Amino acid sequence: MKLIRKSGEGIILHLGNKEKELFCAVLQCYPRMPRGHQRLARPGQVPDGEEAQRLLDEALDYLRTDSKKYLSSLLSEQSGRLRRQGEGWALEVRAEDMELILGILNDVRVGSWVLLGSPEGRITHLSADTAPNVWAMEMAGYFQMHLLSAAQDR
Repeated sequence: MKLIRKSGEGIILHLGNKEKELFCAVLQCYPRMPRGHQRLARPGQVPDGEEAQRLLDEALDYLRTDSKKYLSSLLSEQSGRLRRQGEGWALEVRAEDMELILGILNDVRVGSWVLLGSPEGRITHLSADTAPNVWAMEMAGYFQMHLLSAAQDR
């Protein structure tokens, strides 16, 4: 992922063919954070806490549905924001969309870590059960790092 151009409106990045496939695949993992993992408060700390938690979960479900629609739009050929260019692809990320894309990638990264049991340190054992979460976590971090780096380039 390399910066092609940066302006006040956003950035345009170049992705190789394989990198584009990986970017789309990691975004398709969204949402990854388990429903109910984000707690409003500890049990008993908020009056009518169960109802408040239900409302929070519903709001997060709505946000995730809206974000998935955004992703479908971003990755569709009709949007023109991800288009073939030379030997690869150009991805246009508008400034107002950067936070949303980073948030989606963060959900995949942190959600995968939670699904792995929130391990401390390096993951040393891969299995058929853990490998997809390790892959999603690492790839989401890779793309977050490159997007942030490109946005900061001058």
